[in-house]
Amino acid sequence: MAMALLLACASAQAQQTALSPADSDPAKMGWMQGSPPPPEKRVQFRDGSFFVFPKTRWSFAHIQEVIPTGRIARGNGPVSPLPMKLRSDLDAVTFTPLGRSDIMRWDEAFDAVYGDAVLILHKGKIVYERYNGAMGPDQPHIAFSVTKSYFGTLAEMMIADGVLDEAALITRYIPELADSGFGDATVRQVLDMTTGLAYSEDYTDPNADIAKFSLAVGAGPAPPGYTGPRAAYDYLPTVPKKGAHGEAFTYKSVNTEVVGWLIARITGNRPHEVLSDRIWSKMGMEHDASIIVDSAGSPFTAGGLNLTLRDMARFGEMIRNNGRFNGRQIVPASVVKKIRAGGSPADFAKAGYKLLPGWSYKSQWWVTHNAHGAFSARGIHGQTIYVDPKAEMVIARFASNPKATNASFDPISLPAYHAVAERLLTSK
Repeated sequence: MAMALLLACASAQAQQTALSPADSDPAKMGWMQGSPPPPEKRVQFRDGSFFVFPKTRWSFAHIQEVIPTGRIARGNGPVSPLPMKLRSDLDAVTFTPLGRSDIMRWDEAFDAVYGDAVLILHKGKIVYERYNGAMGPDQPHIAFSVTKSYFGTLAEMMIADGVLDEAALITRYIPELADSGFGDATVRQVLDMTTGLAYSEDYTDPNADIAKFSLAVGAGPAPPGYTGPRAAYDYLPTVPKKGAHGEAFTYKSVNTEVVGWLIARITGNRPHEVLSDRIWSKMGMEHDASIIVDSAGSPFTAGGLNLTLRDMARFGEMIRNNGRFNGRQIVPASVVKKIRAGGSPADFAKAGYKLLPGWSYKSQWWVTHNAHGAFSARGIHGQTIYVDPKAEMVIARFASNPKATNASFDPISLPAYHAVAERLLTSK
């Protein structure tokens, strides 16, 4: 399949010595420059080049130009301010990457992970902001699986409203999944990804189920003659069961598509429209956001969100402030408290994330359980919202790392985030 080959190609390429962050700068490479751009400089969906490094350094900031998307409206209200109080000392913050003995600086770390944009909020003020490559304050970027945390939060809001029962079987709301692997799973098991499913999300395996899923949700080009599912709601009933539900955390993006279906079924509206109504339009966002949609117009809730850096930071700051932002209680404080408490570290440990000891997963959020109570939204290729309650800090970052998995750059990112938090705690 075309998408499987694309994933295999991207994985193989990542194993090679990639161009440096400076040499892969999209402006320097000349992607999509000229009118029209010369054939060798074009980035396209149909041939899969949009998902192959180094073209990804341009395409991740221009997804709306290569894939159909739906609008997440900001509404007509005024923009909520993010006061600026820039600091000059944060680039020089140092830390030791996990498993290494050398010392690295914050600014070096940003380049090392192929950072496209990063912003640090401290007590609601911008203390650091940096853009690379194709990025700028008004340029949206794909957030990949950071998207999951937005829709996990929406589902928790519906549980708090009493319209969604976390103990109920999925089939109470979506009978179409009765014969699938989700048929005897509960809402809570889907939200926390403790479902037992025959589904692989290994980006290094060209035969993994993630390739078929990507085709269904419209995130990859279908080969000639393709007759498989072309919408998430057609694909999800085909996912079989493997093992027992509720025994272990296993990261599978199809769970989040079921969360999106729950939101749609309960509200009667598409999930991104619910996101606009309940969160986006209430926060004083600077810009509309967008999300990849499949052939049925359904949003890719597992990884299709595109937004600007400051708006992503605003969402993180709202969560840090127990759901309150822009003078309004947008998410119930009880929802944020529930997320921050995390899930079962014992269930999480079974997934074998060696770089994340003691962590857990709750409602599509990653919870560190460290001394600062930090938790995060995480996406492939380096996207993140990192919330550190003790340091009163939020970090929002976009990146276009040639390697997809967070394990490739967590040894740099995680100690870097903590080192900045410690600096903010100990200095003015």
